[in-house]
Amino acid sequence: MRRDWDTLLREVWAKVREGHLFPELPQPQWSDGQERVALEIKDKKISLSRPFVEKMSENMAEADVMEGLLDHAVSHHLSCPWDFPTHMRLYAEAKKTLKEPRLAQLATDYFMDVVADTYAMRQRETPLPKLYEHLRRDEVDEAIHALYQRIWGVDLGIKGHETVSRRLSRIPYLDRRRWTDSIRRFSKVLHGLLVKEEEDQEGANDDNPMGNHDLQQYSAQEVEKGLQDLAREAASPAEFKEIIEDFEEEILEATEPNEEGMGLGPGRSLDADVLYYMKLAENYALPVCTVPTKKSGSLYPHHHAPWEVGMPYREIDPWTSFGKIMPGITQIWKRREGDIFGEEEDVPDCLILIDSSGSMPNPKRHLSYAVLGAACAAEAYLRRDAHVAVYNFSDAHVGGRRNLGYTDRRFDIYRSLCHYFGGGTRLQIEDIEALQTDEVPDIFLITDMQITNLASLIELFNLRQNRVTAVHIGDNDSVRTFRRSMAPRKNVSIFAVEDKQSIPAIVLGKVKEYLYS
Repeated sequence: MRRDWDTLLREVWAKVREGHLFPELPQPQWSDGQERVALEIKDKKISLSRPFVEKMSENMAEADVMEGLLDHAVSHHLSCPWDFPTHMRLYAEAKKTLKEPRLAQLATDYFMDVVADTYAMRQRETPLPKLYEHLRRDEVDEAIHALYQRIWGVDLGIKGHETVSRRLSRIPYLDRRRWTDSIRRFSKVLHGLLVKEEEDQEGANDDNPMGNHDLQQYSAQEVEKGLQDLAREAASPAEFKEIIEDFEEEILEATEPNEEGMGLGPGRSLDADVLYYMKLAENYALPVCTVPTKKSGSLYPHHHAPWEVGMPYREIDPWTSFGKIMPGITQIWKRREGDIFGEEEDVPDCLILIDSSGSMPNPKRHLSYAVLGAACAAEAYLRRDAHVAVYNFSDAHVGGRRNLGYTDRRFDIYRSLCHYFGGGTRLQIEDIEALQTDEVPDIFLITDMQITNLASLIELFNLRQNRVTAVHIGDNDSVRTFRRSMAPRKNVSIFAVEDKQSIPAIVLGKVKEYLYS
């Protein structure tokens, strides 16, 4: 009589967990999936196909089928792809070799399977070889299993593919440091077989029997963190876009589509350029100074001082003077003006002025320190529950400007920051004045200072009491003019940015002394 499968799965899972040193994975579940697909991993949850196990149990024990499948699934979690950024990097390298997205996905899937299965074989005794011996195979599977025969030293009943398996066997699959080179070599060897498989199965269901490795196996938090890592490591926005553009649907499905996460809302597509700066900025945490305390106008006792002849009697503290009126013994109160705390001790809203003229790099082609710096500033204020407005300018007098009112919608803010005009550099002072509010917002300016009406901007800053954080890219005569003109101003802080490493040094709202002192 067949044992209860739920009980058997729990027993097998306990054995597999012990063999893999108790990975932090939930109890696997059954699914009524297809007979030809063994398992599915979604958000770290493993589902075994009951029809598949029933079919395979005609050739081997049910417990061995389950154990082999679970060994495969757990090894993916422990060894390869390990995490979302690794998955994306492997795919990117495969695509460089194979060019076609679908071929790159297939090569990445097979490479990760080889690493995971070989890792499992090194870790413990596993029924994986017996499972592969009876598994349905196409020509690529035959080549992969021929490789297994060679590197595992087992007989899976494969004949042929000697040249391919010999070339594949020279790749160090378990050396994580060499995976970049390894998957390129792996893809190159399998190129012809992958093309043939795609042609033979065009229009047919070509699911991997051991489960397709899509992005749904990662949690939303893993994808978010992985995108931050990829943005930080990418050499340019174009490289970041090259990696993720083929996974737009999966990334949108794998993440929470809200303003607090990726800043994407329902019905919005994945803008890789906006996403790049959004995730890159999340790697930085710029400090924001709170608005200084404001004097209350009332005087309060603060500390004692010796009383001297001629000082007012009403300030004498009889309790510390022992009831005596004598110089050197009698104590009087010294008073200070009190401070108001509460709403005034907070971070104000921020108006970002960003230069997107022709002298600044196009943020979609090259890493723009201006956009990155402005994005970091926006993130700093948004994290403190403030709102951000954006004034993106080039030659504003001829229409080269973009205004965004105060908002906390990240997608709208980043889209305004990433917009590139090119052309000349001239501000419309009236536009900046229109974005001033009664609450006196902070101003964040980032530019190379080559502004044709820079004198008008200097005059504006001399008349306003806003806290100004001015960031300049590079050094030139205009920068030096601005620095000289702003030197007397207590409310203006100036920083230079030459590379990404300069950005963490920026302190937003930093002033030489309190404005209200």
